[in-house]
Amino acid sequence: MAARSLRRLRALLPEAGRAGTGSLSFRGSPCAFSTAAQQRSTGDECGPEEASEEPKHPLSDCALEHKASKLEEQVRDLTERYRKALADSENVRRRTQKFVEDAKLFGIQSFCRDLVEVADILEKTAESAAGQAEPSDPNPTLKKIYEGLSLLETKLQSVFAKHGLQKMNPVGGRYDPYEHEIICHVPAEGVQPGTVALVAQDGYKLHGRTIRHALVGVAVEAHQ
Repeated sequence: MAARSLRRLRALLPEAGRAGTGSLSFRGSPCAFSTAAQQRSTGDECGPEEASEEPKHPLSDCALEHKASKLEEQVRDLTERYRKALADSENVRRRTQKFVEDAKLFGIQSFCRDLVEVADILEKTAESAAGQAEPSDPNPTLKKIYEGLSLLETKLQSVFAKHGLQKMNPVGGRYDPYEHEIICHVPAEGVQPGTVALVAQDGYKLHGRTIRHALVGVAVEAHQ
């Protein structure tokens, strides 16, 4: 009986497969047949292998050259900016140093302007004392005053020169608007027109910079 039943089951297996039955299980038998499971296992085995076989394409030579040219351009741009920043910082340093030096040299400029007015008063007083001390009627007191004023004026000019303050002597020189201020015109008698003929007030320079213009009279051609 058992052998006959086994033969019948073997004959039914192909018919069940053609009929599209999903699976057959038998009591007392550990075997199970599933066409869908076989298809899934087959697909799982083939899928990853096909995906892993696809190669990764590297960057082409043209793309690499383009990227390298971009990087070189960025390097040139950064280098140029760095050089400009260095030049700007050097200019700032030089300007700052120049400002400091000018502050040291011309820090007493306003004080010198006030001091030269005292020198003017001293010079006029000495000239007045010299005019009153006549040789025919010498006055010992007046003579001593004149000598003292002359020594004081000489010492003051020496101190001025020590600190870079110098009196201008423009008589006979060409008129310079940066150093002179015209207050009158005089006939050019024995001098060339455009030259300084007289000085009404002395001018002063501090380390070559004019701090007070000289008040001058300029010679012009006489009209006949």
